[in-house]
Amino acid sequence: MIDISPATDRMVGLLASVSEDCFDLPTPCPEARVGDLVDHVGTFAKVFTAVARKGNSGAGRPPRPSAANLEAGWRDRIERDLQTLAGAWRAPEAWEGMTVIRGNELPAEVAGLVVLDELVVHGWDIAVSTGQPYQPSVSDIDAAASFVASFDAPRDGNLFGPVVPVPDSAPALDRLLGLAGRDPSWQPPTV
Repeated sequence: MIDISPATDRMVGLLASVSEDCFDLPTPCPEARVGDLVDHVGTFAKVFTAVARKGNSGAGRPPRPSAANLEAGWRDRIERDLQTLAGAWRAPEAWEGMTVIRGNELPAEVAGLVVLDELVVHGWDIAVSTGQPYQPSVSDIDAAASFVASFDAPRDGNLFGPVVPVPDSAPALDRLLGLAGRDPSWQPPTV
């Protein structure tokens, strides 16, 4: 069992500094802008709360993330949803047995690692895209890396992009990002 509260708190802090003016900024995620990632965070918070509670997380793929899906008051809603997500994964039973994500059964412990990975990697995506500092805990990085490393190459980009080579001597976050298909040196283009 992992406490995802620090990762959800970090995400809430990042989103507090994201204005609608940032929504069109590019991100390290191919074909995703900042607003699209913000919408994705809001969607996965709801879906993975249901997953933790062994409830209905919906069927099929969610709608494509888009800033156009964000309503007035999105920041408050996503903050509440992230706090609810953290609370749901604090329950020991969330990590036990099997659960279902959009019609696919998997071990609940794996689903919890998916949540942590989403929070850590997309937290970095949003931070680097909006010029914010970002430093997840070593334990969060290690847990997310253990999950990402379980996916063999080659990768088709549906879950993770192709591994970006990163030296073994690089910081742990950089190694995680490389495993997740991110270039740790990525910076927004300058105009």
